[in-house]
Order: sequence, then structure tokens, then C-alpha cells
Amino acid sequence: MTATALEGVLRRDRAVILGAVAVVVALAWTYLLSLAGRMGAAHPDMDMSGVMDMPGMLAPAVAGWSAPDFLFVLAMWIVMMIGMMLPSVTPMLLIYAGVARQAQDRGKPFASTGWFAGGYLLAWIGFSLAATSSQWGLERAALLSPVTMTVARPLGGVLLILAGLYQFTPLKAACLSVCQAPLVFIQRHGGFRREPGHSLWLGASHGLYCIGCCWALMTLLFVGGIMNPLWIAALSVFVLIEKIARARRVPSLVSGTAMIAAGLWLLL
Repeated sequence: MTATALEGVLRRDRAVILGAVAVVVALAWTYLLSLAGRMGAAHPDMDMSGVMDMPGMLAPAVAGWSAPDFLFVLAMWIVMMIGMMLPSVTPMLLIYAGVARQAQDRGKPFASTGWFAGGYLLAWIGFSLAATSSQWGLERAALLSPVTMTVARPLGGVLLILAGLYQFTPLKAACLSVCQAPLVFIQRHGGFRREPGHSLWLGASHGLYCIGCCWALMTLLFVGGIMNPLWIAALSVFVLIEKIARARRVPSLVSGTAMIAAGLWLLL
């Protein structure tokens, strides 16, 4: 294949991936907005934008969870993570697709991009399970309102401070550096191979680094509202900025300082 023809094919592959990501993210956000709208209609007096002031909130026995309840909330978290995190992994998917196309043209094809994306999402499904369990535990302990899906102000302040401090840690820096340099990650993990299992593992490994980078930010959903669309969108945009910013650590350090200040304000 000539260089011009290859460039045309690569552009087509990129368009397909970008289109697929856009459709999946749009569907995820449509579901989240619809769910938030139904919750708002069910509780017209609910303020989804702020942290609750009541320290005791609701009694633990107010809303017990059944197995279907747990699965419903788990599905909500999975869709939310897809809507939030899939855009930030798009550069890696484009790299994978480009290398895969070139390997195929050399007669050495390897597993499709879908296997890598599946592994990445599998890691975030695991995180969603942990987040759902945390939400259940917080509600059971009467620390999270099942109506506003926010924690009480003191706990919100503590979560903000902890998330802010994490932004300064070496673990955060190490995980973020992997997310910011996808080619380095691929080289350090054996490169691309033709086996679907390896591509699935590679995607899951990359997802784990992203979880290491973003898990503390995700806890802030309990502060601003798990189903607050503006809060979800703000965190999504910030995650993307962290990964593509030229000033590698500046967004993390600035945001960490702001989170600590906001947490202290809530506590005081």
C-alpha cells in the first residue's frame, strides 16, 4: 500500500473510532441526564447542587437496598464512568488503531481496538463495583442522603481535603505520567500483540493506571452529588485537561490546592 493510500485508510479508521466514541458517550450522557431528570421530578424540592447541611441526615433504616437496587446503582455507575472516562482514553485508542492498521498492511495483524477498549472499560467496571459498595455503605451508615446523593458537610470537607492532598502524591504523579504518555506505556508493557487476551490485559492495565490517577477525584461525586450533571461534567472536563495539558503537573497541583481550601472552608 502506498503512503498516500495508507494515510487515507488511517484517517478513515480514526473517523470510525471518533464516531464510535462520540456515539457511546452521547448515549451514556443521555441516560444520565434522563435519570437525573426523573430524580428531579420525583423530588421537586431537592437541591442537586450543594452539600447537605444536616449532620445526622437520615436514619440507616430509611432505605434498605435489595439486590435489584444494587444492580441498578451499579449500572448507573458503569454508565457514568463510560461517559466520563471514555473521552480521555480516545488518544490511546487512536494510537492503537493506527499501529494495528500498519501491522495489518505488513501482514502481521493483531487484535482489534475493541479488545483494548474492552479491557479499559473492564477496569472501570471494577471501580464502579467499589463505588456502588461505598455508596451502599455510606447510606447504611446514614452518611449519604439517598435523596440528594451527597454527604454531610463535615464529611464533604474531609473528602475534599483528602482528594486535594492526593493530587500532590508521587502515586498520583506516576499514574498521571502513564496516562499522559500512552506510547511509553505500550513500550513498557510489551508492545502490541496479536492475541486478543493480551490486548484485553493491556487495556485493563491502562485502565488501572487511570483509576490510580482519578479515583480521588471520583470520590468528589459524593460531595457535589452523584447524579448532579454539572458536577459530573466538570470532573470529566478536568480529567481530560489533566491528561492532555502541556504543563504536566500544573493542573493537578493547582486543583489540589483549591480542593484543600474548599475542604477547609466546608469544615470551618
